[in-house]
Amino acid sequence: MELDIIKSTDSEVAELIEKELERQRNTLELIASENFTSKAVMAACGTVLTNKYAEGKPHKRFYNGCENVDAIEELAQKRCCELFGVEHANVQPHSGAQANMAVFLYALKPGDTVLGMDLSNGGHLSHGSPVNFSGMYFNIVSYGVNENGEIDYEDVEKKALECKPKMIICGASNYSKIIDFKRFKEIADKVGAYLMADIAHIAALVATGEHPSPAEYADFVTTTTHKTLRGPRGGIVMCKQEHALGIDKAVFPGIQGGPLEHIIAAKAVALKEALKPEFKEYAKQIIKNAKALADSLMSNGMDIIGNGTENHLMTLDLRKYGKTGKDIANVLEEVGITANKNTVPNDPQSPFVTSGIRLGVPALTTRGLKEDDMKEVGEIIALAVLNSDDKEKLAQLRERSQKLCDKYPLY
Repeated sequence: MELDIIKSTDSEVAELIEKELERQRNTLELIASENFTSKAVMAACGTVLTNKYAEGKPHKRFYNGCENVDAIEELAQKRCCELFGVEHANVQPHSGAQANMAVFLYALKPGDTVLGMDLSNGGHLSHGSPVNFSGMYFNIVSYGVNENGEIDYEDVEKKALECKPKMIICGASNYSKIIDFKRFKEIADKVGAYLMADIAHIAALVATGEHPSPAEYADFVTTTTHKTLRGPRGGIVMCKQEHALGIDKAVFPGIQGGPLEHIIAAKAVALKEALKPEFKEYAKQIIKNAKALADSLMSNGMDIIGNGTENHLMTLDLRKYGKTGKDIANVLEEVGITANKNTVPNDPQSPFVTSGIRLGVPALTTRGLKEDDMKEVGEIIALAVLNSDDKEKLAQLRERSQKLCDKYPLY
């Protein structure tokens, strides 16, 4: 019905939306940072709340007529605090990067030293990349991972003692091991640094106890809402109560104007869904599916960084095949699988080419796939890598992936 309304006004946009729906329905989604929202979350994004301007915090707005959006935003805050066990939550950030920016603005001054994970080793753009605000305005010292894809905590401590950072960042966009938040806290305390945990990728696992929580240890916890958390595209910044006022001011008026109240409503819906028992089962299945996919890939001769995964994602190392992540990502798309090129530790290729592919299972888990299905997905990927120049074999693999899409219809 909604598409019919759009079609009556703008047939071009409606047609492209229909095409995107068909693409999602007929593709195995293995981009680790993507997921499928519930229809309720999607519906909340398209409500009359999009009409309301609400600069400021609930009950302290710069506009009148905010009593309803105040109540919705407070619901989202309350649910977030309950879900993650935090003292304060600001649900206004438009993205995870802006949640991170709010922490930087509050906790640091330009030129302060920050210790964060290197982007090429699994960190995020907003953890200190030179092309990002975080790397442009702050002195960034980076830590990485060893050949097994693991953080060397002794090395992190050594670097912290040498550079005396004002803030240490833990959390990643491509790290397949359990993060030791307690160890990071011990290092931060040794040098008197703030600790920021970016759990954008593992939010659902943290919320359900499938991954240790940083809430007890970190001064600030940031997340997106659209990855494993399965909500709308947006961000949240959480903190201890002592930082609440400063973080709120950093979000507004520090880095943003009016919040997107329709998206905040969708965040509230997603957070309620995440508090249900079914969501815990979903998170457990993510772990099972990720392990099944990694095992399938390795049993078919593929190399996985770290020889497996402890969360929702993994990195396929293509170096021994002499193939690049850029090329294989395109090959996988030919066989009906979307994934993204990604660097491997000490990658000889540029970040625009890479020697790896990042694979994540949250979206396929939402769709309903189980361990046996992930075994089939692993076989398809392995055969696509080994037969990347054989169009006939790739066409056969496309048929196999389509059968899985048909088995688990979307929307």
